[in-house]
Amino acid sequence: MEETLDFARRVHAGKPQLPLALRLIRNTGVRKRHLVQPVEKTLRHPGLEERNRVYEAESKKLCPPVVEQALRNAELGPRDIDAIVYVSCTGFLMPSLTAWLINAMGFRSDTRQIPIAQLGCAAGGSAINRAHDFLTAYPEGNVLIVSCELCSLCYQPTDDDVGSLLSDGLFGDAVAAAVVRGKGGTGVTLERNASHLIPHTEDWISYAVRDTGFHFQLDRRVPGTMEPLAPVLRGLAADHGWDIRNLDFYVVHAGGPRILDDLSRFLDVDRKMFRHSWATLTEYGNIASAVVLDALLRLFDEDTPMPGATGVIAGFGPGITAEMAVGRWGQGTALAAE
Repeated sequence: MEETLDFARRVHAGKPQLPLALRLIRNTGVRKRHLVQPVEKTLRHPGLEERNRVYEAESKKLCPPVVEQALRNAELGPRDIDAIVYVSCTGFLMPSLTAWLINAMGFRSDTRQIPIAQLGCAAGGSAINRAHDFLTAYPEGNVLIVSCELCSLCYQPTDDDVGSLLSDGLFGDAVAAAVVRGKGGTGVTLERNASHLIPHTEDWISYAVRDTGFHFQLDRRVPGTMEPLAPVLRGLAADHGWDIRNLDFYVVHAGGPRILDDLSRFLDVDRKMFRHSWATLTEYGNIASAVVLDALLRLFDEDTPMPGATGVIAGFGPGITAEMAVGRWGQGTALAAE
């Protein structure tokens, strides 16, 4: 974080919005982040073509070992997978990386490909929900989820508004994977999922696509979106016969400290119940769609929840979109994360 503050002072010296941006960056709670390139190289902009080349090369290098570990955790092999959900909003490939993964890692040629590119941070929750939907239709199947978010490749040196400067100090790079099994396994048994779009907020989180690539645009009203979304989460739990205030685990997108604090307040849930999301934010920053998968991994690594423990998974992103699921810890349709 100190490196981030130093480069902001150096690169944007004299800008009137810099003091506010520095204060906001300090208040994110992020202590460190991981970048796919050295900071000095990240700060240079070689052009969209070169950045996308780096995205392709790094995604092909970083995804396979993470996928292999997730498969081992799920006690499955590549040929046991029936669908791959690939989520990323920080680079563009066509065909999707799913095609390369199938060819390079020995997945069957009839594996379904489900790439999701434009849900941003909500895509982690969406990937889990689409896997759940797929296994509702094919209950004997297995779905691999892969998230590859190289947010630093979207850094724009000339963007110096407060929202851009804040995002420069908040987002990190990450790759994550999880397996959703139709049967067997240990983890979160997915029981119900839902999506919700806050009307007329589609320009609150967005990309402006220009010659220089993706320019992240963040409206100042975004941190306040938990107030209208909290009742939606409460309603999802109530429709399932649960009280959102009394669940055993909460795996939610760590978009920033206010998101987590407001969600705690509006749901009347102890702040400590979001400890996995806080840890992700502190140690990795906002890693977009990978946040919920990293927070899930922390749930797996912590003392194992009691069988039947109830919980919620929620991702938030552009739209403004919420992708939510509820389930229990135990046997069945389970997540094996890495």
